[in-house]
Amino acid sequence: MNQLAVVALSVLLAAPLLAQWPAIANYEAMKIPADNAMTKEKVGLGKQLYFDKRLSGDGSRSCYSCHVKEKGLTDGLPTAVGAYEAKLTRSSPTMWNVGYYDKLYWDGRAPSLERQVLGAWSGGNMGATGANGRPSVDDIASKIDKIPGYKSQFEKVFGAGAVTKENAAKAMAAFMRTIVSADANWVKFRNGNEKVFSAAARRGWKIFDEKAKCTGCHDGRLLTDQEFHNVGIGMDAEKPDVGRFTVTKVEKDTGAFKTPSLLDIANSAPYFHNGSVATLEEAVDLILGGGKKNKYLDTTNLKEVKLTPAEKADLLAFLRSLSVPYKITDPKLP
Repeated sequence: MNQLAVVALSVLLAAPLLAQWPAIANYEAMKIPADNAMTKEKVGLGKQLYFDKRLSGDGSRSCYSCHVKEKGLTDGLPTAVGAYEAKLTRSSPTMWNVGYYDKLYWDGRAPSLERQVLGAWSGGNMGATGANGRPSVDDIASKIDKIPGYKSQFEKVFGAGAVTKENAAKAMAAFMRTIVSADANWVKFRNGNEKVFSAAARRGWKIFDEKAKCTGCHDGRLLTDQEFHNVGIGMDAEKPDVGRFTVTKVEKDTGAFKTPSLLDIANSAPYFHNGSVATLEEAVDLILGGGKKNKYLDTTNLKEVKLTPAEKADLLAFLRSLSVPYKITDPKLP
């Protein structure tokens, strides 16, 4: 067999492996933890758990309940409402491309999806706190262990033994790593297919990138630098949410929150970590105005930008072109 044939055969054999999981074309590979390899069975199990309301303390909601397809994988509320109707203090962020992130939550306190899942499950989101007579995450894992359809899957994926919260979190994290904007027009555009955007959206991209310099924070295929910035939202409150400072205890991080991806932004109102801005137009005006003044404002990336009405319309056309087709089907639960 000649060298060319060997290369061709190698590509052919590798193709199913490369195409097994959704991925952003021409972008860095997603980092998968060594102790949580992706398998078809594990992803399928994680998908069921992600959609199953029986995981919550009161059986009222699943992970998906706060990240629905109609709302750009958010819940459309200013701030999230958890199990037992708990009023949470921050909005539900979009789930698009979370597998690429190295820090989760608005303040970046979770270093992995596995940790994020356990945090949300045992906290106000899913309400399995184990406090005040409510079931703990371990209690919920024991309940899952008694469901034959789950028990057999856990045994196949993780081996014999009781269902544990750690293994359940690993399965859910594996599924969440498949929530990827692979088919977004934004990805196609960045890979050279400019026709997927209208002329107005293409002009808006140039304004976004060159004049408004939004790419200082919303950069790359993910449309986020994965860093933390103070734009002034909520800093005028009597007791403001100090954001990243809670994690780092570094003064300059006061009021800084993780840059959200702009993918599906037209569908995910209201905006910012506290859902205080109702419309995309208002959010654009606030950022173009240089944010809300406060001691810790990120003045490096936030500067007042003057746009004509036509330029602003083009910018909005670009942002509304960042929608992502949702192709994930609801699973059949055990």
